[in-house]
Formats: sequence, structure tokens, C-alpha cells
Amino acid sequence: MSHLFDPLTLRGVTLRNRIGLSPMCMYSYTDGFSNDWQVIHLGARAAGGAGLILTEATAVEARGRITPFDVGLWSDDQVEPLRRVTRVIRDNGAVAGVQLAHAGRKASTGRPWQGGGPILPGAPLGWQVVGPSPVAYHEGYAIPHELSVAEIHAIQQAFRAAAERALAAGFDWLEVHAAHGYLLHSFCSPISNQRTDEYGGSFENRIRFVLETVQAVRPVWPEHLPLTVRISGTDWLEGGWSVPDSIELARRLKAAGVDLVDCSSGGTSLLAKIPTSPGYQVPIAAALRQGAGIATAAVGLITEPAQADAILRQDQADLVLLGREMLRNPTWPILAARALSQPGPIPPQYLRAY
Repeated sequence: MSHLFDPLTLRGVTLRNRIGLSPMCMYSYTDGFSNDWQVIHLGARAAGGAGLILTEATAVEARGRITPFDVGLWSDDQVEPLRRVTRVIRDNGAVAGVQLAHAGRKASTGRPWQGGGPILPGAPLGWQVVGPSPVAYHEGYAIPHELSVAEIHAIQQAFRAAAERALAAGFDWLEVHAAHGYLLHSFCSPISNQRTDEYGGSFENRIRFVLETVQAVRPVWPEHLPLTVRISGTDWLEGGWSVPDSIELARRLKAAGVDLVDCSSGGTSLLAKIPTSPGYQVPIAAALRQGAGIATAAVGLITEPAQADAILRQDQADLVLLGREMLRNPTWPILAARALSQPGPIPPQYLRAY
């Protein structure tokens, strides 16, 4: 039985506690380049006591951005600005993790605070989106270009190259984004994947893209550093991707060298009815942890210290990730340590406040 302030070791990396910042997109960058905002935003959460700081979705190619304002790692020129990010995270006691992503058919959209929604091809800042099949994400969204097998392999190599750049930028933890209806998840789900070749149809074929991507990344990501994958445990749709599917995928991911599965859900369709409530995705993490024998991270409406601690003490997950709660309160881990009567990582500069 573990608790929230036990360290967690995966391969050669040890987190000072089991609290992580979940990847939360900021949509605040130009041409994929990191900037002062990312340094301030992520550095504050590291100083606030989290054990793991995960960057937002970091695009492996320009057309894989969710918005034109996403951060990326498709160019060697984007490495140096990210070194500032990893340095400030490390200097404040946390482990720097990167989430590599491709938005697929959900790419080319506007910033949420500017209305969001699709930016269609031909419109200013818009581009042609891609996916497993010519099936739009929702009404009003562009019909994606169906990727050829050669194009699939090219994107897998883009993930591999981005992993090499992430290592050069100083990241010690890598997460492959295969959740939320983005490209890798869209291949897994029968809702969005209607192919009839080796990347569609059967379960084995639909998970091929994810497994091959992991197999492309693992050889260039050092053995002593953790490789993790974020998945959507269920589509919350009849006939869609399910928790049993996720358990079997997690078994395959473990065999391919993945150390932890980050368990989210949904994202395939706006028609899904998701029963959101505090900790609503924790049972997914628990099911994969037990069914696949792999470490898991729990995420989703986890806000209270006792709630987060109970998830770990009840062996439902190995790591707890907080998103919106950490946006509201960068020092949540420090306050959680006090609430749970545990020694917390308080920066000496903040001691006078406690």
C-alpha cells in the first residue's frame, strides 16, 4: 500500500511524490516554439511541490497541432527553448515529462477562449486534417484525409524523431498521447476507424498504429527513462472502444516496453454521454492495473488531498495526475501534505507563509 507522498520509481527515475501535473494545453505559442509562458506556468507547478510535471500535448508535426498556437517538437530548432522548461522543472525538484501528440482529425481548431471550433482548410491559419478514415469528428468539422500506409509510417517516424529531440531538450519522462480522439486513439476506436487494410477492422489491426509507434520510440528513448502512454479507457459509446479493449492494449503496451498507462477517457465523439463525477475515471486505472499488471495513473476530477491519497492507498493507481485543480492552485501538493500530515516539499522561499 502506497500513499500520496511516497516516492515512485520507474526504471531509473524517482518522483519525490505521486502527484503529477496532467498535460493541459495552453495554446500560447508561435510556430511551435516554447516561450516564457511555458517556463513560468510549468516552473510554478514544480515549485509548488508536484513530483512530475508533464508538458501539454507537444505536436510531432505541424499538422498534428490542435490549434495553430500549440507547442511542438517537429524541428531541431524547437529543442533549445524547451531546455529552459526542463531546467526550471528540474531545478525546482520535479521530473520533467513531455507528452508527444498528433491531433489527427481534431486538429486545426481555434483557441477555446476565442470560440474554438474547426478552422477549415483554406481559411487563415487552417490546414487539411488527417485520420484513419474520411469520417469527420463532428458536424462542421473537415473530413480528414485518409492516411496511406506510407503516411502512417512517416508519422510514426515523426514520433521517433520528436522523442530524440525531447531527450536532447532534457526530458526524463516521455508520454505518447493515444487518447481523447486524437490520431492514435482514432485508429483504435471503431467509431472513427473504418479501414479495411492492416490498420483497420479487427482489434489487432486497429491497435497496430499505437503499438508500432511505441516500438518506434522505445529504441531511441533510453532504457533508464520511463516511457508511458495516455489512453482513453472507453469511448463511452455503444460499439466504441471499451475498458476490456484497454486492458488488452495495456498488456501489449507493457510487452512493448511501456512502464505506465495514463488512464483518461472519451474524446471520440461529442455525442458521448460521459458520467462525470469526482474520480469518475479512477475505476479505469484500477481495472488496467489489475487486469494488465501495469502501473497506472489516475486522472479526472481529483481535487481533494484525502481523495487522491485514498486512490493510492486502495491500490487503484500508482500515480495521481491533476489538471484543472493544479491550474487553480499551483501549490496544491504543499497544501495536500499539510492536510495529510505528511512532510511536504516547501521551497525555502515560501517557508514564511507556513
